[in-house]
Amino acid sequence: MKNIDTAFRYVRGFTMLVIFGCVSVCGFTVYKSLGLVSQMQARIYILANGKALEAYASERKDNIPVEARDHVKTFHQYFFTLDPDDKVIKANVTRALYLADESAKRVYDNLKENGFYSGLISGNINQTIRVDSVAVNISEYPYHFRCYGTQSIIRPTSITTRSLTTEGALRNVSRSDNNPHGFLIERWNTIENRDLKTENRR
Repeated sequence: MKNIDTAFRYVRGFTMLVIFGCVSVCGFTVYKSLGLVSQMQARIYILANGKALEAYASERKDNIPVEARDHVKTFHQYFFTLDPDDKVIKANVTRALYLADESAKRVYDNLKENGFYSGLISGNINQTIRVDSVAVNISEYPYHFRCYGTQSIIRPTSITTRSLTTEGALRNVSRSDNNPHGFLIERWNTIENRDLKTENRR
């Protein structure tokens, strides 16, 4: 009976040890699997020219300066790139107004009432902009920005180069096809818009 009792204790201890070992191995396996799945979800593969390129997903806060600068640049390119075509003007301004609040709409309405756009069409004038730099302060929300650009106004007889400086603030909104960065420009105004030089065309 003593031998049976001792054997039973050994078997019970061994069984508990095996169960504890199995639980530990299963727990470790689940933990590592979850970590691996999380790591794999942070990877994005892009197919380009038949090759799979790996990209890494990151938090929005890591990309705020880059996305904010691109949002401001995109807005200015849409708003200030104009051709002597009513449909092109409306298409570009409409895209720009998706990226800003009523402060930009107010500027557009004022320009329209003053005959600016009809003057472009009747005078066959092209207007382009080169955004030189965008400074964004992300230490305070909404994020204040200042945009520095150079405009080229191309007339049949001359080309005028203008310096443009604007400022405003950026607040977060939902991302959409019309607003992929998820920002909205507010309190937008022009600080400087002056002629730098005018060249006659040959």
